[in-house]
Amino acid sequence: MAIITDTLRAVMALDETAPVIDHKDVWYTWGKLNAQVNAISELLTGLDVPAGGRVGVLLHNRPGHVAAILSVLASDRCLVTLNPLYPDETLAGDIGSLAVPVVIGEAADLARPGILAALEASGAAIIEIDPLLGGTVRKTKGRGELPNESGSRAIAIEMLTSGTTGKPKRVPLTRAAFDASFAAVAKYEKSRELTPQVKLRDNTTLIINPVTHIGGIYGVIGALMAGRRICLVERFSVENWAHAVVRHRPKVAPGVPAALRMILEANLPADTFSSLSAIISGTAPLDPTIVDEFLTRYDLPILGNYGATEFAGAIAGWSLKDFRLHWNDKRGAAGKLHHDVTARIVDAESGEPVAPGVEGLLELKAPQLGDADSWRRTTDRAVLDADRFLFIKGRADNAIVRGGFKIHPDDVVRVLEQHPAIREAAVVGIPDPRLGEVPVAVIILADGAALPDETELKTFLKDKLLPYQTPVQFKAVDDLPRTASMKPAVVQIRKLFETS
Repeated sequence: MAIITDTLRAVMALDETAPVIDHKDVWYTWGKLNAQVNAISELLTGLDVPAGGRVGVLLHNRPGHVAAILSVLASDRCLVTLNPLYPDETLAGDIGSLAVPVVIGEAADLARPGILAALEASGAAIIEIDPLLGGTVRKTKGRGELPNESGSRAIAIEMLTSGTTGKPKRVPLTRAAFDASFAAVAKYEKSRELTPQVKLRDNTTLIINPVTHIGGIYGVIGALMAGRRICLVERFSVENWAHAVVRHRPKVAPGVPAALRMILEANLPADTFSSLSAIISGTAPLDPTIVDEFLTRYDLPILGNYGATEFAGAIAGWSLKDFRLHWNDKRGAAGKLHHDVTARIVDAESGEPVAPGVEGLLELKAPQLGDADSWRRTTDRAVLDADRFLFIKGRADNAIVRGGFKIHPDDVVRVLEQHPAIREAAVVGIPDPRLGEVPVAVIILADGAALPDETELKTFLKDKLLPYQTPVQFKAVDDLPRTASMKPAVVQIRKLFETS
């Protein structure tokens, strides 16, 4: 049995009177949580869902959904994530394609157009939960007689990717991968191995990312395994983030790059951050100017990290000690490789390793990647220096090929965001009958800034980009289409130019 399973079971049994979840300023105890965990588990057992059996869960950042997560993981079953933020038709199609014997969700989601019909057509049993742990858990429809032979006891979660560049996919994440990931983070941050000893703690972890995203569910699992309380924030806003920080006074708080920009623009009072030693940022490349601004304004380090759904968490990141010692000379790095991670940079064409400091494609070996003895190639362009600091330069798989010339959107974005009128930008490729693809840009203006005309923007870019890298169109928007993890959603951004 995996550490993750054993530890969750042990923590859940410690003290039923202790608070564990803060949701909208209401505390829920371990007793309340366990009651729903047990009720769900009994229904799953009654439906003959075995260890390793796959269970679909419509996940929100709400207490009842944490109970669903625990009921599946602590019973050695496999959690198959479903994203209720999808449009009705997309969600119904996803449900119909899963072939799981049971789907767990709250009444409001199950009542959405097309969802119940998709569930009935699939043959799945339906378990309805109370999102606030206040009511009953009940099986409502279906017999749950779909086969479970595809489930594996080794698989903890079939996790949806964020779908930044296209249709999201599900990645099987093993219990062993999570065990290795948590152990690596514990050793890197605290210079000690993860221990199976458990106790309840008074500090609170803020869960800002959606639990449908690896960052959100990783935070929930990691905090509960450590016996920490969690504060579930349903949807990011500067107000919600600041309220959670002030209410719980944590030593660290999460914040994706897009959120950090919004926090800076809100110009929050310094006292908001008085409890914080650092902000942890992930999910997307972190602009070092954001880090510099937080240091200047609030004397607050931003600790970036690098990971992916496929990695079951981060494989590199900044510790506070490393940040204090090395930010000035390693500025812009995603952080340092975790102790059990081996990395190399290879030439994209030949596959041959390149020297430290040379850009190429990132390849990794680590226990949390499954086969610790085999290189796994990523789609990320990166530089690895001699001190194991990793610099992510962008994705290779979203390159725009304009008349045979390759353009990496992140290179263009970095230059656009140097313009004083631009707060944030995203660059994508759209079809062109002559050149195949051409780059276009959407921009969010800085507060109080006027929209530069196209000639001014192209003049600004002229000395900083090659001619073929310059976008052919610019479109100002109030906000970018984003994934659940607040990354720019490439497919949706392309659609903004379909009628241009």
